[in-house]
Amino acid sequence: MSAMLFVERVYMAVVITLVKLFGRKPDKRYKWEPLKDDLELGNSAYPTVLVQIPMYNEKEVYQLSIGAACGLSWPSDRIIIQVLDDSTDPIIKNLVEMECQRWASKGINIKYEIRDNRNGYKAGALKEGLKHSYVKQCDYVAIFDADFQPEPDFLWRTIPFLVHNPQLALVQARWKFVNADECLMTRLQEMSLDYHFTVEQEVGSSTYAFFGFNGTAGVWRIAAINEAGGWKDRTTVEDMDLAVRASLKGWKFLYLGTLKVKNELPSTFKAYRYQQHRWSCGPANLFRKMLVEIIRNTKVSLWKKVHVIYSFFFIRKIVAHIVTFVFYCVVLPATVLVPEVRFPSGEPFTYLQSSPSSMQLELQATFIGLLEAGRVNEWIVTEKLGDAHKLKSALKAFRRPRFRLGERIHLLELATGGYLFFCGCYDIVFGKNHYFIYLFLQATAFFIMGFGYIGTFVPS
Repeated sequence: MSAMLFVERVYMAVVITLVKLFGRKPDKRYKWEPLKDDLELGNSAYPTVLVQIPMYNEKEVYQLSIGAACGLSWPSDRIIIQVLDDSTDPIIKNLVEMECQRWASKGINIKYEIRDNRNGYKAGALKEGLKHSYVKQCDYVAIFDADFQPEPDFLWRTIPFLVHNPQLALVQARWKFVNADECLMTRLQEMSLDYHFTVEQEVGSSTYAFFGFNGTAGVWRIAAINEAGGWKDRTTVEDMDLAVRASLKGWKFLYLGTLKVKNELPSTFKAYRYQQHRWSCGPANLFRKMLVEIIRNTKVSLWKKVHVIYSFFFIRKIVAHIVTFVFYCVVLPATVLVPEVRFPSGEPFTYLQSSPSSMQLELQATFIGLLEAGRVNEWIVTEKLGDAHKLKSALKAFRRPRFRLGERIHLLELATGGYLFFCGCYDIVFGKNHYFIYLFLQATAFFIMGFGYIGTFVPS
């Protein structure tokens, strides 16, 4: 597994290097021309765009996302803003509706849509949103989560690709994190996600015109969504599900790394755990459900099927999680118990660089998805703080954290920390590898996670 993961990383490094050296920019691979005014047709020369904003009890950020969507530059009679509010809190629900009414009074074509239930969660809301009669006039749909704030020129930079290239189904933008420097945990997340966007998404877009839709900050061709079977709620990664099905229909995707959309990273360990569980469990479960369908597909090439099954799913979504945790947190520490096993002097530094912030969470969630265990379809919306994190930062020094045993103690992380600490102590007394410093550092990181202190401001 380590060799497979290493080869995959080398392959992506080679591809991304070639992309940078030979300048395979999106506008060189696909036709792009700015949309121009037509004196005879007027605004009807522009396609109608639907902007969907799914939200659920988003008290802290609903104004930011709605305001940014309403500020998008596009002919006013050719854009519809659709707020899909699944909020269960009546006060928040009323606030969101009032915000929509405020923008409607300014002449913005904005629709406030609610449901009687939350069936299908986000996928269900997006699916219901496309059923409204006014959507039939729309050609494309831009999707933004409640904490995303696109720049006014977002549509002008994405829609022309879809207009001039009928084979394209999706144009995906990059995420830009507004709170990356908030704490250690957000900085680690930024490093991981920057690699995902800079390398994984770029490589997929440049080679097979396929990558996983990130669920937000993207524009879809509605015809492609319909041909792929629409939104499905069978896993917690409805975005990836749709992307894979659309790709199997022969549609292509484009990633725009130069187009960035501001958003927020989880800044509490509780929110981070829920997000990582969804992101790790969902792909593994989707792989289980779609493997046979991918193999039997006849519309795409053999190489593309190999890429989707082996590289996209097996290596990145399953093997990577297993290797990272088992090798770095179980096998390597256990070598101190076997004096005959020695590693090169540089190995501890490699070991130290592996972040424990998500290794155990991802491994556990991956097996839950593969085995379809109890929490396989658990969907908990990631908490967003918006501007509230600034206030919490100011209060941090004046408030003592409230300790809640059930929310703060994580036994698996503590057990892993205890194992690493034991290996470190054994190395001091009996070992010859002398890696106890690195083992203690990793153990400390897991203890911090186990007690729920990483990345928190004022614990709830």
